[in-house]
Amino acid sequence: MTPQLATLAQQTADRLAEQQVGAVVAAVAGDDVEIRGAGRTGGPGSRVPGPGTLFEIGSVTKVFTALVLARLAVAGTVDLDEPLAALLPPGAVVPARGGREISLRHLATHTSGLPRLPKGMMLPALLRPAKPDPYAGCTADVLLSGLARTRLGAVPGERFRYSNLGAGLLGLALARRAGTDYEALVTREICAPLGLADTAVTVDGSRSPALAQGHTGRGRPARPWHLADLAGAGGLRSTATDLAAFLRAQWDTRPAELAEAIRLSREVEHRTSPFAWIHLGWMAHRLHARQGGHLQIWHNGGTGGFSSFVGFDPEKQVAVVALGNTQRAVDAPAFELLRTLQAA
Repeated sequence: MTPQLATLAQQTADRLAEQQVGAVVAAVAGDDVEIRGAGRTGGPGSRVPGPGTLFEIGSVTKVFTALVLARLAVAGTVDLDEPLAALLPPGAVVPARGGREISLRHLATHTSGLPRLPKGMMLPALLRPAKPDPYAGCTADVLLSGLARTRLGAVPGERFRYSNLGAGLLGLALARRAGTDYEALVTREICAPLGLADTAVTVDGSRSPALAQGHTGRGRPARPWHLADLAGAGGLRSTATDLAAFLRAQWDTRPAELAEAIRLSREVEHRTSPFAWIHLGWMAHRLHARQGGHLQIWHNGGTGGFSSFVGFDPEKQVAVVALGNTQRAVDAPAFELLRTLQAA
């Protein structure tokens, strides 16, 4: 299937490059992986992006954060139903509702009742040109101060409400329990076991030239985003090579140290409709029978200059990575490629 994979990956990359400055696509079927790029990376030394080009992956970071939670739960370091307050500094005030506290499970499934954004951050502020790096001030002190003044929109555990704040607090809390920072925790628990050499929050030194230039939806250069202590919500950079390996691990039983955590991450479900649900970090749905009835598990992401998508079907053992260096979403061509792989 490799020649067909290569063709499909290139066709999708070419299609994305019509809307992006540059794009990279990975098509995965079992042990076969084909990665193709199109367009340009932008910036000094602009070139065709490839398997090792670094992109901001935005909210795709959340599935890494959720898998760290599963890893620590399997190890007995945390419990999925442990209150968030137990992992925060003494005196931190965590809102509750209906007599129910926010747990780590709630944060990973977006059922905490927390708002999408930290206190004081309105969505329009994220879209203003004057706010090129809107989360840079989200330090732990700022987040916890705002959390104390936040009212929950629902009783924890009852309703899905997508929350960057919740995912960021989860990353912050797990790092504090582990006695390290978020980046070091992700490296230790996920990147090192899987050999993901280019997935990190901080890109400097020899890796800097591999980072693509981000662009606005109109193709203008955009500044990088730095999420400070909200990094667990969207602070990672990665490559198509690393993300393809991360997706293959979703059905591979190696390394064994991750396999149990991956199983746990998908055992947890919160239904959002009869045909859709959320696992720890992952969105999931099953296609209508007319479309083959296949399972799709996925997440997308976006920052001020990048867009991303990862999706897979563990039953068919196929997966797709799509990365672009503008704000324009890459989801539609990526989902189309995933359906094509599922039907093969």
